[in-house]
Amino acid sequence: MKAAVIEAPGKVIVTTVPDPTPGPREVVVDVAACGLCGTDLHILQGEFAPTLPIVPGHEFAGEVVGLGSEVTELKVGDRVAVDPSLYCNECRYCRVGRNNLCDRWQAIGVTVAGGAAEYAVAPVANCVRLPDHVDVQDAALIEPLSCAVRGYDVLNSRLGSHVLIYGSGTMGLMMLELAKRTGASSVDVVDINPERLATAEKLGCSQAALSADELGRPAGWDVVVDATGNAAAIQDGLERVAKAGTFLQFGVSDYATTATISPYRIYNQEITITGSMAVLHSYERAAELFATGVLDPQVFISHRMPLTEYPQALDQFAAGQGRKIVVLP
Repeated sequence: MKAAVIEAPGKVIVTTVPDPTPGPREVVVDVAACGLCGTDLHILQGEFAPTLPIVPGHEFAGEVVGLGSEVTELKVGDRVAVDPSLYCNECRYCRVGRNNLCDRWQAIGVTVAGGAAEYAVAPVANCVRLPDHVDVQDAALIEPLSCAVRGYDVLNSRLGSHVLIYGSGTMGLMMLELAKRTGASSVDVVDINPERLATAEKLGCSQAALSADELGRPAGWDVVVDATGNAAAIQDGLERVAKAGTFLQFGVSDYATTATISPYRIYNQEITITGSMAVLHSYERAAELFATGVLDPQVFISHRMPLTEYPQALDQFAAGQGRKIVVLP
């Protein structure tokens, strides 16, 4: 089968690899679409993936075409979206329900072969059957949405909050859509990309600006979300949190990124700084939300490219062109 392979830091090719074989409790998925994510760029840079080469792709959906010997929950022909998370279910963090912090954490497309291929293997427990009205190519959006749902689980924000989001790429826009549905009084968005800001305005943000200075809230925001991973955005966002407010580090930074905080201000103003790591008990809820139309795939997916152009798709994504880019095997 054809697959994209990150062979070494900075080197990605599309080549032929062996067809996958499912284990007893696994299925083979004929991949309909696979989304690109910032994590894929980090893997390309030599981060996150413990070993290379690897077939990337942790945001994917498709049709079941093969069943392991002990699979009874699904049948050939079922259309599914796949939660890429792989946990040991034995370590301390798994036992206390914090599986996303698993000591042996793995993920399809990060530590084992993923969905940037014609076929992918997944545990049957990780597959969510799609309702008939959901386009299976659009369902690649469910995984990033599940990360956003996890972010709002962490925030546990109150009704009537004023929210500021840094970044209007896919994840920032998803956080915007969820903020609107969790009772925010206002949701402002900051980005240095005017085209992406225009999409935030289209989706109904309260204000969109190139800088938070333009937004006119000197007392700050109750909730500030960084969806960029960019050091300058993070540093700016930390200074914009109102008293008793919360800063959520949602964007994925590289290992070297740092920011400066004022411990006295955190103490004196009772500011919370927290993070949200990937997916935790949120994939099924995201799938249900997606089926209700919480996202408009025609807005979120800006480019659909063939798998043969995976290296070019990564380059385009790294250049900040478009929103969600999906490849179609």
